[in-house]
Amino acid sequence: MKKKNNIVILGPTATGKTRLAAVIASKIDGEIISADSRQVYRGMDMGTGKDLLDYVVDGKIIPTHLIDIADAGSQYNIFDFSRDFLNAADIITAKKKKIVVCGGSGMYLEAALGLYQLMETPVNDSFRQKAALLSDNQLVEMLTALKPLHNKTDITDRQRLIRAIEIASAEKEAGSQLSKPVPSPVRSDNSLIFGIEFPREVIRKRITERLEQRLNSGMLNEVKALLNSGIKPEALTYYGLEYKYLTLHLSGNLSYEEMFSLLNTAIHQFAKRQMTWFRRMEKKGINIHWLKGDLGPEVNADVIFNLFNNYQN
Repeated sequence: MKKKNNIVILGPTATGKTRLAAVIASKIDGEIISADSRQVYRGMDMGTGKDLLDYVVDGKIIPTHLIDIADAGSQYNIFDFSRDFLNAADIITAKKKKIVVCGGSGMYLEAALGLYQLMETPVNDSFRQKAALLSDNQLVEMLTALKPLHNKTDITDRQRLIRAIEIASAEKEAGSQLSKPVPSPVRSDNSLIFGIEFPREVIRKRITERLEQRLNSGMLNEVKALLNSGIKPEALTYYGLEYKYLTLHLSGNLSYEEMFSLLNTAIHQFAKRQMTWFRRMEKKGINIHWLKGDLGPEVNADVIFNLFNNYQN
């Protein structure tokens, strides 16, 4: 029996992935890497389902990576995630902690599992000699010419800025000798992968109830604040689902009732597409252990913990 070092928690929206990931991370002394394509954005909290209280277990906050790392209004992509995922995994491994991946974005999950090529970019000594003669502003202009600045932390530190230019240049020259594939540290052969499932009618009910709760808790105000901060409506609609339909409502294109009905239907369809993606992953040979969501996160965490321990010897 091959040892399993990592845990992956996946499932469609509104199934309680975050809480389960936090509870099991607490049990195995782990840290979470989010594999969610929208929770990377700062200020986009309620609409992306950042249930931050779910990360608190027995009074302690479980460390979580790849949440709130990009500016709302920017376009974070799979290549950014692949790079940042490797960095987060390195940080967790250096602490001798276990990695718990949690998310519902199928492409991001597959990237985390190494089903896409992740690129490693070596130091470019020639460029660094030239960069030493350039001002910070010149370096920022150089990076801006190579890629959108989704992450301001790339330009707040000179060394990080130089490294960001190296990586962006290598990505632009993908396939050249500057870059070489590097395997993901989290793979199907060294990880246990768990999915949360509910009967379809239960998921539909959970989705509708959660949408009502978030709207009653101020999700419209969150979108208003993003628009008031200077983000253009078309930039918010790019993110789809909550941000698309609430922006259309606030822009006067949809009534509240139309917005709710269309958004509710769109989230149901999204959950169905997520399950289709996960079934496709299984056809690719990914072994997903499905857990009954109605058992709750604590019970399911015990199931995961016991199976995980069996793979530690």
